[in-house]
Amino acid sequence: MDDIGQALARITMGPYISKAMALIGKSRKAGSNMFRHQLDTMAILVDYKMIDPILLKAAVIHDLFEECCGMPGVSRQEIVGVDADGQAVYDLVMEVTLRERDGKREPKSEFLKRIMETGSPRAKMLKLADRISNLISLGFVHDDQFVRDVLAETRQFILPYAERINPNMYREMYDLVADRENKLMLRCRNRATELPTQEKRTA
Repeated sequence: MDDIGQALARITMGPYISKAMALIGKSRKAGSNMFRHQLDTMAILVDYKMIDPILLKAAVIHDLFEECCGMPGVSRQEIVGVDADGQAVYDLVMEVTLRERDGKREPKSEFLKRIMETGSPRAKMLKLADRISNLISLGFVHDDQFVRDVLAETRQFILPYAERINPNMYREMYDLVADRENKLMLRCRNRATELPTQEKRTA
């Protein structure tokens, strides 16, 4: 076992994965559920050799408070009490969680700018892995406007900062954005050419 494998073997993830199972019932536009997305995000960090216990533990529950707030087992006390890293994990999860003001969630643009400009190094890294996971699954989404919105906010609020945070993750993200934009363009073009054909058939 190499150094990375040994470091990973020393991290106890089970209790956090157990907490993340509350997300199994939360579906995503790309299909599947939010639980799988948490594990995908963690796997991307491991793939980039980010073997940081607090970062990986936060990754598997990074959407927990946005999606399951108020559910049994989803509270600051529960997370802080998981292990010695609990407080730091909770703080990181809260840093990448949309804030609420007067019962309304902060605009996504403000949220992304806050993390990319003033977030901690861990928060920035977690958000890059999260967005890479989102862009991968975006290839299975057929809601054109949703795809456009995700690609636009990635170009405007994440890519300009990503290269300074992690050049390798930036390159993957850049390539994914270009690929998804190309697929969207082809899909719209094919749809436009199919429409006249369908009209002729019904005429």
